Amino acid sequence: MRSDLATNRILESRDGRLPPPPPSQPWEIYPGGAVEETDRPATILVLERKEINHHLVRATLRSEGYRILETTRAAEAFELLDEEQVDLIILELMLPEVGGLDFCRQIKSRRKTHLVPILILTSVGGAENEIAGMASGADEFLVTPLNPAIVRARIRSMLRHKAAVDSLEEAESILFALAQAIEQRDKCTSGHCERLAVTSMTLGSALGLPRSQLLALHRGGFLHDIGKVAIPDSILFKNGSLSEEEWEVMRTHTLRGVEICRPIRTLSAVLPIIRSHHERWDGTGYPDGLRGEAIPLLARILQVADVFDALTSVRPYKSAFSFTEALNVLDAEARRGWREPRLVALLHKLFEAPLDDSTRQLLAGWPLTDKMPQSLENLRRALLK
Repeated sequence: MRSDLATNRILESRDGRLPPPPPSQPWEIYPGGAVEETDRPATILVLERKEINHHLVRATLRSEGYRILETTRAAEAFELLDEEQVDLIILELMLPEVGGLDFCRQIKSRRKTHLVPILILTSVGGAENEIAGMASGADEFLVTPLNPAIVRARIRSMLRHKAAVDSLEEAESILFALAQAIEQRDKCTSGHCERLAVTSMTLGSALGLPRSQLLALHRGGFLHDIGKVAIPDSILFKNGSLSEEEWEVMRTHTLRGVEICRPIRTLSAVLPIIRSHHERWDGTGYPDGLRGEAIPLLARILQVADVFDALTSVRPYKSAFSFTEALNVLDAEARRGWREPRLVALLHKLFEAPLDDSTRQLLAGWPLTDKMPQSLENLRRALLK
């Protein structure tokens, strides 16, 4: 439990009453994150070692009606961030326990707090310090003595930006909820999106992809079929084969999915996955008939993971294939020209299937990372639970 220092230093709002506490719902409800919409005042965490600086900040923000949490210790600040919904952090550059720059880096590396804006206040000016502060993740850098009007204007600007980001996060979470609702309508696909996200990310990790692309694969695992919300149930859940006219409608789900997700700029990297995950290596897929490496890499990765998961899961028309049987099917589809041979070979490597000479030759030209064995072992454990 944290000490009572920060609790005792929650400032009153303009009407003299303490504002209501923030909601206790967890920040991460869906894979894209969730932000609760409330009428609460913005909460600002002030981390300063000098009492006089706390007084200065307090006086500067007194008329704004913010809810302010104050502490002099970095450890206590982390505890507050775990317990409270904080909208802005104001901190001193020279902290005794952990430097202000290190504190910034830790905040920006945590999933829960990486979008919280940080304002650094310091008496040590100079371009070098400002550059270092921005490089560590700080969003603003002000040198004392402070102009109160400028401080208030900067804080208002940072909080407006944070509100806009929160709205995007909320929109993402709604889409993830919709995608999961679509999945849960069919008991045979329960858990498919989560398994697909894990498998795709692990394949991407094995290829040495950067974090931004791994995040796109994770989101793509959940959102790739979101366009099916626009497909009539009579087609989506039809018992038996679809007619050619019905297939034409079904194939539109990739384009519908892009239309749904395009307005959210943070999902721009996911759009090629949604659009192209039904393309085929030989150009016979849809919607664009792309061929070979013209198909976006992330879409090719997710496609192989998608087919593998479908094969190893129970469906109304079949029982679940074993891993070996599923890999054999993918081998056959790669020979037919539907799947990228190197990705199928990598999936073999994932499950330690025996590799022939031609498969080893394929993998020899693939940029695998040193972390591959451990990431693949983690995936195997997740899939075998």
